[in-house]
Amino acid sequence: MSDQHIHSAYDRDLEAIQAMIMKMGGQVEAAIRDSVTALESRDEELARKVRAGDRSIDELEYLINEEVARIIALRAPTAVDLRLVLSILKICGNLERCGDFAKNIAKRSTIIMASPRVEGASATIRRMARQTELMLKDALDAYIQRDTDLATAVIERDLDVDQLYNTMFRELLTHMMEDPRHITPCMHLHFIAKNIERIGDRVTNIAEQTIYMVTGEMPEEMREKADTTATEQV
Repeated sequence: MSDQHIHSAYDRDLEAIQAMIMKMGGQVEAAIRDSVTALESRDEELARKVRAGDRSIDELEYLINEEVARIIALRAPTAVDLRLVLSILKICGNLERCGDFAKNIAKRSTIIMASPRVEGASATIRRMARQTELMLKDALDAYIQRDTDLATAVIERDLDVDQLYNTMFRELLTHMMEDPRHITPCMHLHFIAKNIERIGDRVTNIAEQTIYMVTGEMPEEMREKADTTATEQV
């Protein structure tokens, strides 16, 4: 078998994996959007759809990992090619975690539906979710286009998500102090906001992997977190 034929087969393998990454990314974007829509519209059926859809995201992660393992075993990529293949694994893992966070949001949304609405909370959460959804779209575009400038811009925009989260945290505390009936829904809303903030972190990781894939180096100035609240676990 000629070197040219081997190279062509390798390129086709990478294109197939890239298509799966984009499919997975599209499903994650939809999960983020639908989980917040379910919260805002109190749509229990849509929340269930998001939770059920996470299985498809997990299956894509498994298929991508299997394909990457096959490429490493058969092609034995070196240098730049190996960096590309390993970056795919990390991008895939971060997408899967974003899907998990969207599923968590959908779970909390179902619980909140039985509680009174907290004024203003949905609007801030919607802004946070829209920001992370757009960041994810741009991070995936940066990966496809090997665009380090766009990847860097995504990293910088994570600061906006952190600041929205800080604002949300303070608003929820105010609601809880003013009306004890809001304590339970506000706690769940806080966990939802935290999950969105963590999606932003994972999207930023994807952008950083794109920069590493292209340049061979992680960004020199790692982003500073603007989350000024406690680091509680969800």
